[in-house]
Amino acid sequence: MTGGWGCMYLCVCGVGWGVRGKVELTMNDNLEVYLFDSAEIPCRYSFTGLDKEPSFVMIQWFVRAAGNGSRMRIFYSDASQQIVDNNTDYSGRIEVTSDQRGTTLLVRNVQLSDEKEFFCQVNGLAAGYAERKTHLRVFAPPEAPVIEGIPSGISVTNTMPSKVASCEARNGFPKPNITWYRNDEPLIPAAGQVNMIILVTREYRGFYSVQSTLEYKLAKEDKDSRFSCEVSFSVPGAVRTMASHSINVTVHYPTTMVELWKELPQGLVKEGDTVELRCQGDGNPPPPFIFSKEQPDVELESGGDVLVLPSVSRKDSGVYQCRPLDSAGQAEVKGEVQLTVHYLDPAVVVPKDSEVMLKGENLVASCNALSSLKTVTVWYKDGKQVGHGNTLHLDDATYETSGEYICEVTVPSLPSLHTSGSVHIIVQGGPQVVGVEEEVQLEEVAGRTVNLSCEARGHPPPSISWNIVGSQVSNWQEVMSKANDHMTHSMVSIKVNSDVTAVCNASNDMGTEVKVFSIKASKLSVYSGVIIVVIILCLLLLAFLGSILYFLHKKGKIPCGRSGKQEITKEKPTKDDIVVEMKNNPKNEDAVLLKAVNGEKKGPNDQVTVVVSE
Repeated sequence: MTGGWGCMYLCVCGVGWGVRGKVELTMNDNLEVYLFDSAEIPCRYSFTGLDKEPSFVMIQWFVRAAGNGSRMRIFYSDASQQIVDNNTDYSGRIEVTSDQRGTTLLVRNVQLSDEKEFFCQVNGLAAGYAERKTHLRVFAPPEAPVIEGIPSGISVTNTMPSKVASCEARNGFPKPNITWYRNDEPLIPAAGQVNMIILVTREYRGFYSVQSTLEYKLAKEDKDSRFSCEVSFSVPGAVRTMASHSINVTVHYPTTMVELWKELPQGLVKEGDTVELRCQGDGNPPPPFIFSKEQPDVELESGGDVLVLPSVSRKDSGVYQCRPLDSAGQAEVKGEVQLTVHYLDPAVVVPKDSEVMLKGENLVASCNALSSLKTVTVWYKDGKQVGHGNTLHLDDATYETSGEYICEVTVPSLPSLHTSGSVHIIVQGGPQVVGVEEEVQLEEVAGRTVNLSCEARGHPPPSISWNIVGSQVSNWQEVMSKANDHMTHSMVSIKVNSDVTAVCNASNDMGTEVKVFSIKASKLSVYSGVIIVVIILCLLLLAFLGSILYFLHKKGKIPCGRSGKQEITKEKPTKDDIVVEMKNNPKNEDAVLLKAVNGEKKGPNDQVTVVVSE
C-alpha cells in the first residue's frame, strides 16, 4: 500500500466561556492496494491548546464514492462503545483499532467497488473537531494480451490501410492501454498509413477489457515483418507491461522478376536426355507460368512452374522463355535460358566396310563423326591401339596388316557420347610359306616315321600340295589340313626307307611358293652298338653285386653298427665308383633277425653302404 501524507489543521471553539482547543489530524491522500488484498487506512490525531487531554473523544468513519456528494457512515466509537454500522458493504469486512494517538481502519478482501474516499472524523467536543480523507485505489492486472493476425493474404496493391491484426487485453482495472509494434519498433497513427481502432468494454464485475485493431498499409518488404502488441497497466506504485508473441502476416504482391534455369540433367545435355526447365518468380502467391520457345505466341505444355522436354534432340536447342500470368498490365517480366542439346553422329569410315589391298601397297583410312563438341578418335586392331586421330596410315601392307580396324570416337567433355566404326582390310598376294627362306635338312634312322608341317599365308587362301621324292607313294600320307581366310596349314607323315626330298607347294591365283625338306636315312652305327653293350653290362654288374650283398647279409657276414652305415673298403670313392646302399624295411624288423659274427641282434635302423671301384 502506498500513499501521501497530508495534514489538516482545524480549530474549533468549544461551547462554554473561556474554553479553547484544536485537533491536528494526519492521513494519506491516497492508498493503493491490489484487488482482494487488505487495506489499512491510518488516521493520526493530536489535541493542542489544552491543559490536559479531553475526557471524551468521538471517532467516526465515513465513505463516499468519488464524485458523489453524499457519504455514508460505516463506524462509530467513543469512550464507552464501538459500533460497526449495519446494512453497509463494509458491515462484515472492516475492523477499527484505536489508541490515544490515532485510529486505523482495516478493510479486508478489497473489491473494485471499494475504490472510494474514506473519511476519518475526530470530535473532542470542547477540545476541538477535525476530519480528513484518504482516496483508496484498487488495482487488478489484466490477462496476457492475445493477438490474432488476418489468416488471408493482404495485397500491397490496396490503396488504403488494411486490417492486419487485432489485440485484446481482458479483465484489468483500471483500464489498460495497448501499443502496437512492427519489428520491435512502436507504431504511431499516421493518416493513410497506420490506423488503430480501440474498443473498451466495462464488464459487469467492474473490469475493463480493451481491444485494439491495427490497420496498416503493407509493402512488399513487410513479407518478413513481425507484428506484436503490448499492454500497459497500473499497479500499486508502478506501471507494468506485458507483450504478446509476434506474428507474420501473409503479404500478396505481384511478380516483378522471373528466373528460368535448367534443373535436370546436371551438366551438359545430349540427345536422348529428358530435360526439366524450372521457372520461379518473386511474386506471392507464386503465379502459374507460360512457357514458350523463341516465339512468345506459341505456348508449350507445362506443369505449373516446370517444363519437361522428354528425349530431346538437336532441334530442341534454342532460347526458352517463361512469363507469369499475373504480370498483365505491367512491364515485360520474363525469364530466359539457352538450351543446347549436344550430339555425336555415327562414325563414317572410309573405305567403307572392307578394302582389298595388294601386298606392299599403302592405304589411308579415315574416320569422322559430326559432333557439337570436340572429339577424340582412336584406332584399334585385335584390342590393341594402332592409331590416333581421324586418319590411319597403313604402309607397305603385309599379310599381318589384314584384319578388322575399329575407330572409336569419344567426347572428353561428355563421356556418355561415343560412337564407333570399322573397316575390314584384306591384303591380297601370292603365297608366303613360313620359313621358306631356308631349306630344312633332317637325318632319321631308316624305318622310322617323321611328320613334316607346312604353313602358307596368302589371299586368296593358298592351296598346298606335296611332292615326295625317294619314297614309295604308300609310305606317306597327309595327316592334317586346315585353312582360314589368311592361312593354310598342312602336315604329312613319311616313313623313311631311304633318302627323301619332300616339296611343299603353296599356290593361289597370285602365284606359287615352295618349301623343300631333305631327309637323309641312316643305319645303326657301330658306336651306337657299343653304347648299348656297355649299358647292358652295367646292369648285369649291378644285379651281381646286389646278389652278393644280399647273400652276405643273410649269412651275417656284414657287421652292422648303431651308426647306421658301415664301409667295406676304406678307399675314398671317386666319381666312377658304384655305391650300393641297402636298408632294412622297418615293417619287417620283427620278422628278420640279422646275426652278426658275435651273434648279436641288430636294430631295424642299421644299414650297409657298399662302394665298388671300377
